[in-house]
Amino acid sequence: MEKNNLLNKPGVLSLLSSLISIIVGILFGYILLQAFNPSYANKGFAILLTTGFKDAGKFAKVLYSATPIMLTGLSVGFAFKTGLFNIGASGQFTVGAFLALVFAVVFQMPWPVCLFMAIIGGALWGVIPGVFKAYFNVNEVITSIMFNWIGVFLINLLVNNTPYMISKAWGTVNTDRTPELRIANPDAILPKLGLDQVLGNYFNIGIIIAIVVAFVIWVIIQKTTFGYELKACGHNKNASIYAGINAKKNIVYSMMIAGALSGLAGGLYYLSGTTQYTLLKEITTFGFNGIPVALLAVSHPLGTILSALFISFIQVGGDALQPEFAKEIIDMIIAAIIYLSAFSLLMREVIYKLLTKGFGKGGHKA
Repeated sequence: MEKNNLLNKPGVLSLLSSLISIIVGILFGYILLQAFNPSYANKGFAILLTTGFKDAGKFAKVLYSATPIMLTGLSVGFAFKTGLFNIGASGQFTVGAFLALVFAVVFQMPWPVCLFMAIIGGALWGVIPGVFKAYFNVNEVITSIMFNWIGVFLINLLVNNTPYMISKAWGTVNTDRTPELRIANPDAILPKLGLDQVLGNYFNIGIIIAIVVAFVIWVIIQKTTFGYELKACGHNKNASIYAGINAKKNIVYSMMIAGALSGLAGGLYYLSGTTQYTLLKEITTFGFNGIPVALLAVSHPLGTILSALFISFIQVGGDALQPEFAKEIIDMIIAAIIYLSAFSLLMREVIYKLLTKGFGKGGHKA
């Protein structure tokens, strides 16, 4: 029986499902605009879809906002590929950001060292749930989500109740935010390659690093024996063990790498020099936003680049809708678009069934 070429290309189905999900999400956003402010809905919808390209400064902001969710999306997607659900990306992001800033402000290290420490921090925070999963069979969802809260409160504790050397990272003892890097340590700010003169202050090499990392992760997963073993464990752990693969080691490695990616995200975000870290009262949303990024990209590292840029584009456009729309309404619109987009896996199954049904009525030849 001759099979249709389209059904043999999961990448094509994934692309179609993601595009349909994006369109549905955008249309739902338009419905929300009509519901809350009909007289401004059409103009607001145009603003939502064009602000990211309106000028160089807005485009730079899109790239800046996409950088952390691109890496947390890679983190979640990498774990997905190996059969794990890393819902602890927010905690890993936070710990990575903290270590990057401590080494930037307290120890006056240059940005490459600070980024390396961010990777170490995220990896350490990711490897703990991996060890519990591999050696004690504790569900990684439970441990990683609890480590989100542990990370937030541990860092708050370190800042407020440790010796002066650590507290100095926030400027003075018991303050709630880091000092500005341009004053505390300009060498810790990510280079801008002179493009900030064209694209504005939001631009830095963070987006370039994130894209390079996405390609590296793709190579690891698709072109290396290590990546094959990780995927094999994700598809069938017992069969992998039977084939001689050390499943426990690979689970630990998978969560460690996922954590390192989230930690790098935290480092890149706060070493940009355009924002300051404040003591958190709740879990940061960066890690959770990485989940729909990974789902929209069907966990493909290169697809994560595009899905992160899309979500960042919508967020920047949503911010431009104020004051005609209240911030809460804008958040609802963005959330609807993001999370409807996350149904790409479901859409893929629907498309596959429709195509299969269509070809089954006469599209196949015996």
